[in-house]
Amino acid sequence: MTDNPIVLLEKVEKWFGQNIGLQDISIKVDKGEFLILLGRNGAGKSTLLRILTRLSKPNSGRVQVCGMNIQHEPEHIQKKIGFVGHHTLLYAHLTARENLHFYAKLYELKNSKEQIKTALKNAALEFNADRPVRGFSRGMQQRLAIARATLHHPELILLDEPYTGLDLESAELLSDQIQQWLTEGRTIIMATHDLEQCFGDVSKWVLLDKGQIVETLRGNVSVIHRRYRQFLQSLN
Repeated sequence: MTDNPIVLLEKVEKWFGQNIGLQDISIKVDKGEFLILLGRNGAGKSTLLRILTRLSKPNSGRVQVCGMNIQHEPEHIQKKIGFVGHHTLLYAHLTARENLHFYAKLYELKNSKEQIKTALKNAALEFNADRPVRGFSRGMQQRLAIARATLHHPELILLDEPYTGLDLESAELLSDQIQQWLTEGRTIIMATHDLEQCFGDVSKWVLLDKGQIVETLRGNVSVIHRRYRQFLQSLN
């Protein structure tokens, strides 16, 4: 563990009226780690990711990303994060290339033409680059959304249920991309409610339920699978 984590949450709480979104959440993620937020739908996983991206504001607690307070240095933090949520944030009437060009301008990227070409190739969309996105399958749109979110080479990548609705090819491409990011030393936080995909390089798993941390888990995938099944069975 380092003294300068990429993500630091201390006693974070989020309320929606009288309903608990998150309660007493403390998590530390170091550079290059792969953290999975595990839990049922409604456990608080998406709320936590939205707080890290500043799409939602916590009621209390401390949140830092790349050593910066998310409330004090929003513009600097935004350039450090790549986020893929439930909505792709793509423009349906634009082509894949035009979508990436638009975001390249927002991030003020240099040599964006070559970066866009590489991103389209990595997403296996180079032969569909000039087609409007409205005609893309769910898997193609998700691959483009990931290319969009990581075009500026963020230090921290946040993925909210990224495998949902993907075909086999797109799921395999995503798994390969995650492995590549880890090889490059990126930090990844991914939210999921199931364990259909096997993640052998996960640093730790945080099990959430009803907005609270139930347990922080480490170990091989089979051990995590068994513990998660036990937890789900205990709720029945």
